[in-house]
Amino acid sequence: MLELNKSGTDPVEEAGRLLPTQRTGPDATATERVPLRPYLITGAVLCGLYFLYSYLQYSRFGSPSWDLGIFEQEVRAYADLRAPIVDIKGPGYLILGDHFSPIVALLAPLYWLWPSAESLLFAQAAFFALGAVVVGRTTQQLLGGRSGLCVTVAYGLSWGIQEAVKSDFHEIAFAVPLLALVCRALLLRRWTAAVLWSLPLVLVKEDLGATVAVVGFLLFVYGRRLQGALLAAFGVAAFVVTLMVLIPAASSAGTYDYWQKIDKNGEQDVSMLDSVLGVLNSADKIEMLVFLVGITAFMALRSPLTLLIVPTLGWRLLSQDSNHWGMVWHYSAILMPVLFLAMADGVRRSRASDRPWLVSYAKVVVPVSVAIAVAMTQHLPLRDLLRPDSYSTDARTEAAREALKAIPAGARVETDITLMAHLTSDRTVYWVGGAPGTAPDIVAINLDFGWSRPIQDPVVYAEQLHPEARYRLKHRGGSFVVMERTTPEPAEIPGVRED
Repeated sequence: MLELNKSGTDPVEEAGRLLPTQRTGPDATATERVPLRPYLITGAVLCGLYFLYSYLQYSRFGSPSWDLGIFEQEVRAYADLRAPIVDIKGPGYLILGDHFSPIVALLAPLYWLWPSAESLLFAQAAFFALGAVVVGRTTQQLLGGRSGLCVTVAYGLSWGIQEAVKSDFHEIAFAVPLLALVCRALLLRRWTAAVLWSLPLVLVKEDLGATVAVVGFLLFVYGRRLQGALLAAFGVAAFVVTLMVLIPAASSAGTYDYWQKIDKNGEQDVSMLDSVLGVLNSADKIEMLVFLVGITAFMALRSPLTLLIVPTLGWRLLSQDSNHWGMVWHYSAILMPVLFLAMADGVRRSRASDRPWLVSYAKVVVPVSVAIAVAMTQHLPLRDLLRPDSYSTDARTEAAREALKAIPAGARVETDITLMAHLTSDRTVYWVGGAPGTAPDIVAINLDFGWSRPIQDPVVYAEQLHPEARYRLKHRGGSFVVMERTTPEPAEIPGVRED
């Protein structure tokens, strides 16, 4: 798969000319065949580490957000050959009206075999590991020596990937290997492959059409003017159509909700000028930018591939949501393959520099990047794999498991993040407070979830959420409370369609 469509051109020479960064001599053979087995082994180890962390977090009921439950509901719908209705976002909510990620449907066959949120976590671990294989092997083809395996480790331990693993599954897992393959094709001058690997990105998330347009721009700059212009036009068109037509058509509100992330700060309107002027108005933003290029010892800045991170960084820096600015969550994962392959390209370019200090610096960049990744890991999620208590079962976990046993399969359940992803495989699940009028069969909550106001009487709280129904306490253990409805089910339930 990694050798898809070499486009019939020599990796160094095309039409009798050389790119500015290509030279005869040692680099002319840099793209010789590289053994795949060491990278597959390293990738398998990384996949195992990622999945082990995700599994332990899941088994200990430590999901940091509702996203894993949302994506399982989406994949479950595709696996059942239904429209991707995600009740967690609201009864009958069509998820394509939130983010446009139809590529997630490709996980349906895996879900048929393994109907659990764990299958999504495994898929993401495999995608991230595949990105590491592509990045490392391409680096060795460009630089030779042991640089490839070193970069595989540096990339595999990078903070962007580790934070994404901690954040549970997201659709960007598909974009990570795709972008690695796009960058590989560009660096090896496999132009048609670069186009083909770019096209699926528009199905991963709505903003990636802009990234595809930048790929087209790079092809244009590299001399493939027709291919570049067509791809750039396709990327822009996909970006506009998705945001202006497809998502509004699927949304009950008839618009793209996330515009508000840019033009509103809470209830206060923010002009586009103020958003632009404020792109560097936070220490978190500056820290993120420094660490993005810092993990490559700043060598990524020597490569035009770095332009591929601009669209993603652009909307993140314009956003008024502080979750988009920093080094946590999953938003930086898709930048990692681009930056590390840009680093490899930067080293290759620097080897041919007329500045002796830059040539000398290029020799140490790869080991420095490995050292940075290893040093940062002591403050990143995978460090937890070295802690014995990560493998133990505490009282909270046992209490959560008992609460799950009190919730019958097939029930309609309203709950918070703690239990959510453990219920979505065989129940209809709503977000607590997000399903008025549905009178769910079960209301299950974690009293220690971090409510803005402590819940004194869980039954009263359930009836406040659903005044159309009455509830009784069914189970209580630790901080987990399960209440069941005692009144008949409503004749009409919002968001539920009759077959």
